[in-house]
Amino acid sequence: MTGTGITAAAPAREPAPGLRLTLGGAVLGRPGAPVLEGLDLDVAPGEILTVVGPSGCGKSTLLRTLAGLLPLLDGRLTQDGEPAEGPAADRALVFQEDALLPWRTLRANVELPLAIRGVGRAERRGRADEWLARVGLAGHAARLPHQVSGGQRQRAQLARALAGRPRAVLMDEPFGALDAQTRAGMQQLLVDVLRGTGATVVFVTHDVDEALFLGDRVALPGTGRLLDVPRPRARAAHAEPATVALRREVLASLGDRPGP
Repeated sequence: MTGTGITAAAPAREPAPGLRLTLGGAVLGRPGAPVLEGLDLDVAPGEILTVVGPSGCGKSTLLRTLAGLLPLLDGRLTQDGEPAEGPAADRALVFQEDALLPWRTLRANVELPLAIRGVGRAERRGRADEWLARVGLAGHAARLPHQVSGGQRQRAQLARALAGRPRAVLMDEPFGALDAQTRAGMQQLLVDVLRGTGATVVFVTHDVDEALFLGDRVALPGTGRLLDVPRPRARAAHAEPATVALRREVLASLGDRPGP
């Protein structure tokens, strides 16, 4: 799939603690089976970039490359202008499956990556409780994963990712298995809890409406397009002419016929 790179300058922003993630001339995939070629992408510090497209277009491959789980076949990946190789604590990855350890309480699950990094017991307990409270789970910290709902498990996974104070959060369809009402609540929660952290977010989804609600920009890796999303971010904006036009444009790019 040559010549489908995403090429665009990131929007100007005030300095933020989020990482600037940059791919240049990148070839992504596995040896002998490239998925994306000639990829140029600049993710600005603190922005939410949503990546939308059908299965097989390279969304998850892009995310895993940014996380350092898949090495580049060619080209370069940098964070804040420095080469980025392999996973790092300042790039947190959140999957669709919550991946919580079933024998650990929600608090202990949130504490685990902090413990691995050598954070002291009192500090990691405090940070875990703080983030569980921020995602609405203050009263569930002592429960095991099987004792809470799927949406609550995803809240715990989000708390676990953010408790480590990452500068970039890479999310692979984290709300895809949730029902529509819970999913909408999680989308709003994500926006709310990220406010003030300054973290850069790359969010992969199949859902065009989710991409438009969450994203500052939307990347379409199968087409090489990168689109700005109108703001302000609000559910009511779904019916605004600019958002309706963008939704139609995204659907057309994906080969779907836009709805009314």
